[in-house]
Amino acid sequence: MYKYIKVILDFLLAILILLCIFPFLIPVIVVLYFHFDGKPFFKQKRVGYKNMEFYIFKLKTMKDLYDEKGNSLPDRDRITKIGSFIRKLSLDELPQILNVLKNEMSFVGPRPLSPKLMPYYSEKELLRHQVKPGITGLAQINGRNSLNWDERLAFDVEYYEKISFVLDIKIIWETVLNVLQRKDISVTPQIPSLIKTRDPNTKTVNDT
Repeated sequence: MYKYIKVILDFLLAILILLCIFPFLIPVIVVLYFHFDGKPFFKQKRVGYKNMEFYIFKLKTMKDLYDEKGNSLPDRDRITKIGSFIRKLSLDELPQILNVLKNEMSFVGPRPLSPKLMPYYSEKELLRHQVKPGITGLAQINGRNSLNWDERLAFDVEYYEKISFVLDIKIIWETVLNVLQRKDISVTPQIPSLIKTRDPNTKTVNDT
């Protein structure tokens, strides 16, 4: 029953937040527009509810820089001073409110991840896709970028198993506190890719 109420609450909260932040968000977008040559936003393909793919929106914080082979340079080499400031305040995530309005995301849920990671989840971890992905979640208030992949995905499954209105309120409240205190926020997180740490056949940590 709550999942139906959650959709309505998400929509109403998204409208309320947009009305409140709109006057402050416009100047930020204008600055990023000129800073990134007319491209203040970027989008990435993600996997959401029931394994459906969609595009997530973010404010741009990095320059498009590549090596001689055409691969993107490491995040630390591409992020700008303005981008770093935006990330420290978690402002880069605000455009995802549009994803909430499109009913692709919720305010609370497992963070949406790349389709490339799908073969690396265990059967239990795939339960994270039985709820809509969120702007914040259990993993984000319990260590965020300091968590390894096993811990992060375990929190995602735990949210699926315990989803409730009370839990959502707790997660939103602790997220706000963490942002204000800049707790567990890493501008350029150094988490090894799940692809590099797991064997796609056994879904376990690859020691080689």
